Amino acid sequence: MRSHRTYTLLVALLLVGAYVLRMIDPAPVARLRLLAFDTYQQLHPRSYDPGVPVRIIDVDEASLARFGQWPWPRSLLADLTKRLQDAGAAAIAFDFVFVERDRVALADLIKQLPKDLTLEALSSKLADAPPGDRLLAEAISAAPVVLGFIGTTQVSGAPPLLQPGFATAGDDPRQFLPTFAGATTSIAELQQGAKGTGALNWIPEYDQIIRHLPLVVRVADRLYPSLAAEAIRVGQGASGYLIKASGASGEAAFGAKTGLTHVRIGGAIVPTGANGQMWLRFSHSDPRRFIPAWRLLDGSLAPEEIAGRIILVGTSAPGLFDLRTTPLDAAVPGVEIHAQAIEQILLADHLHRPDFATGAEVSFLIVFGLLLSAVVYRLSAIWSALLGAMVIASANLVAWAAYVGHAWLFDSIYPTITLTVLFIATTVHVYLTTEVERNRMRKAFTHYLAPVLVEEIARNPEKLKLGGETRTVTLYRSDLANFSALAEALQPHELVPLMNEYLTAMTDIIMQHGGFVDKYIGDAIDGVFGAPLDDPEQALNAVKAALRCQKKLAEMNAACLPALRGLMLQQRIGLHTGDAIVGNIGSKQRFNYTVMGDAANLASRLEGANKVYGTSILVSEATASRAGAGICWRELDVIQVVGKSEQVRIFEPLAVTAEQTEEHATFATAYAEGLARWRSKDFAGAAQSFDRFADCDPPARLFRERARRLMSQSLPKAWIAVNVLETK
Repeated sequence: MRSHRTYTLLVALLLVGAYVLRMIDPAPVARLRLLAFDTYQQLHPRSYDPGVPVRIIDVDEASLARFGQWPWPRSLLADLTKRLQDAGAAAIAFDFVFVERDRVALADLIKQLPKDLTLEALSSKLADAPPGDRLLAEAISAAPVVLGFIGTTQVSGAPPLLQPGFATAGDDPRQFLPTFAGATTSIAELQQGAKGTGALNWIPEYDQIIRHLPLVVRVADRLYPSLAAEAIRVGQGASGYLIKASGASGEAAFGAKTGLTHVRIGGAIVPTGANGQMWLRFSHSDPRRFIPAWRLLDGSLAPEEIAGRIILVGTSAPGLFDLRTTPLDAAVPGVEIHAQAIEQILLADHLHRPDFATGAEVSFLIVFGLLLSAVVYRLSAIWSALLGAMVIASANLVAWAAYVGHAWLFDSIYPTITLTVLFIATTVHVYLTTEVERNRMRKAFTHYLAPVLVEEIARNPEKLKLGGETRTVTLYRSDLANFSALAEALQPHELVPLMNEYLTAMTDIIMQHGGFVDKYIGDAIDGVFGAPLDDPEQALNAVKAALRCQKKLAEMNAACLPALRGLMLQQRIGLHTGDAIVGNIGSKQRFNYTVMGDAANLASRLEGANKVYGTSILVSEATASRAGAGICWRELDVIQVVGKSEQVRIFEPLAVTAEQTEEHATFATAYAEGLARWRSKDFAGAAQSFDRFADCDPPARLFRERARRLMSQSLPKAWIAVNVLETK
């Protein structure tokens, strides 16, 4: 009972602890979950579709080699912007922030030249060339351009950003969004003409891997879109955004402020997390996304590659340090992150973690944790391990199927680890408890059973019901005749060693034949065969043990003859097979594994009946029939013991069949002849039969005298051949 309570407490603590830990969701737990989601994408990434109208104008190494080091003159960027506009770009988004004025304007370069006459003449003609910032500003004003900005943790004096319209439904989204105190923006001259501005920020994970992209951020107290979201809005010609959060119509938050649910950009609906970030479903980096900037600038690019597409302008040159890590690639250009986000939105191919995901994961964990715990407690370690493996495999398969079929993100790592820990902990507990139980059993039975039986019980404790049970057993009761006389003749220092030697020898024989010693009562021994382990040959083993005990006693008498002072150790044994209550019996303070019931009483009566017949071993018919042909028998009589109305047929074992001699067979046949005449009331014939060997056989002598006595008596009509014993 204590073990069961301890086991239940252990399981409860583990499952409750796992639940609380998951609800707190510390960083290590969240990291494991992200690891699972990364694995999903690595095994089944989004396929790149070149038909999606998104391209990157890439300031790559080749472009830098042709047009000079970065930063390029604004005049060159103005030319790039005009070419994109002329080719029909739906939107042009710069993955740059033009924080400072152009330092490489043509006029500025001329002013830095030496002041000699020739140069002064040249400078006077070129000094009035328009500055690059003005050229780029004019190009931006004429084109559907989106400029980027970077949210900062410090309040900045940057000019105000262009803010598109935001409509909200439900709770105020500002309380959930990533918040920045200020922003680093492009110079006012450039951003005044832009059709939109978007945040370039991403919220770093612990490992710097980009998995999310915020669609909306908060700068001071105002809302701004991301560069990707703004590029889509401008490309679609939409006027603003709709943000839906908890508390909105159709959103079941049950009064809790759970954050944003999705953002609508024109005709695109994008599911988000509570903080307004979208899960990025990546494809592998693909060169088909990229168009080298030099191809656009030298006029070799066909307008069809630009027309109607959202164009992002960025760089893949490693020297410009705009490389990022994704779950699929160790280093991709930062501009590609925005491009993949736009592709995902246009394709409506989103990853989504359902609102019920955490509840489903925790419910799965608790339900199958309880099931696994019950199996570990009741079944073997192999079956428990198989079930645990099936449960864990099922969790992973269901999570994988949800990802592949519905793009849902379910965490299989945390349930897997928790169930594994639960399995290990419960298995170890059961193992330790079993070992404690085995040691307790070994200690409890080591003085009663043969070592091989003790080990069998320890290996298979289910074979032993310690609470008590009714089972068929063979009871063994032995006692020493004339023990009182022996005790009077010997001194205590002589008697005690003798009795210890006697009890040890008899106990060893009983245990060697598969029995256990229930108790000692003075010189008496109570033994049991067929418990605590089942023994189909319990009766035969008990009779064999009784015969060996008599042989051993004869050897002890011969060896100890001088010490016995002329007396002899004479042992009487009674055996009976029947149903008895076997188990731990006693008080709360002390109990023993013992046997109770009428079968034990009858064995004791048979032991006492030996005094009447002058025999050493008496066996009931129940025991003799179960022992069978393995023993050479003779049937002695039918008796009725004291306190019982039931008649019992009794037998005496003469020898083990394998050791039977011709004399045993002749003796048993002769006795059976006399017993048959006795029962047929041929007392004269019975007396004649028994007389042939009455001088050497006490039972024959007893029946001869009884037959002679009855020969001269008139018998009642109801006389039956039953010997009713008057004493125990």
